Amino acid sequence: MRNDKDNLIVKLTFEFALEIISFSEEIRNTNRFEMASQIFRSGTSIGANIREAQNAESKADFIHKFKISAKEADELQFWLELCQNSEFYPNPSEELLKKLQSIN
Repeated sequence: MRNDKDNLIVKLTFEFALEIISFSEEIRNTNRFEMASQIFRSGTSIGANIREAQNAESKADFIHKFKISAKEADELQFWLELCQNSEFYPNPSEELLKKLQSIN
């Protein structure tokens, strides 16, 4: 089993995914299930693809997994901006937004 404890991006994206789970649950508690699911899927997919890249079959596969993570981060940014600009959803915290920027 590989040791990801010293891999900064793996660690950051895992911790970020935990925060995304909390935020998506906050939205789910307002009965906004579709938005909660979109945020959950795109937000946790970032770290999942980074983790998957650690076992890439080739350099091209590694790059491909990182690009998928970047696309998921862009998608998540879209959903979070919708939350920020809609009166029907809770606003993501500034800390969550800053962490997304540092990952992306």
